[in-house]
Amino acid sequence: MGSLDHVDLELLNALADDHRATVVALSERLGLSRNTVQARMAKLDRSGVFLSFERAMAPAELGFPIEAMLSVTVHQAHLPRITTELALIPEVLQAHGLSGQVDLLVRVAARDTQHLFDVDARILAIEGVERTETSLVMGEVIGYRVRPLLEEARRER
Repeated sequence: MGSLDHVDLELLNALADDHRATVVALSERLGLSRNTVQARMAKLDRSGVFLSFERAMAPAELGFPIEAMLSVTVHQAHLPRITTELALIPEVLQAHGLSGQVDLLVRVAARDTQHLFDVDARILAIEGVERTETSLVMGEVIGYRVRPLLEEARRER
């Protein structure tokens, strides 16, 4: 386990309850000074605990109601350049490097099925991409969450 102590875990738990909580609200909830909470938040930020401060947005509300996961197989030697080129495609929401037969799992958003076909074609056109396999996202059954991990970490303390 990392260098998180009881106070860090309580702070993270409070943020999991209300990710928009202000430093003042967190200090009141936890019974800590505002300066302590700010210092802890800065330490957690520097250590890489927080992945992003970007607000998650619904692609469908932006006019992109179709989401798909593309399993992408590539020539390994080209992987760094391929990921750089994938990042230039606006419809690519996320990409993960994988072990096994598939090299990348790429989450994309599209306006309609023709747009999805076009996005897939743009990915296939990247030099070094061997093949893609597309799976439509039918719905999110478990959203991104850390609460169970926080509870497990708290039990271990």
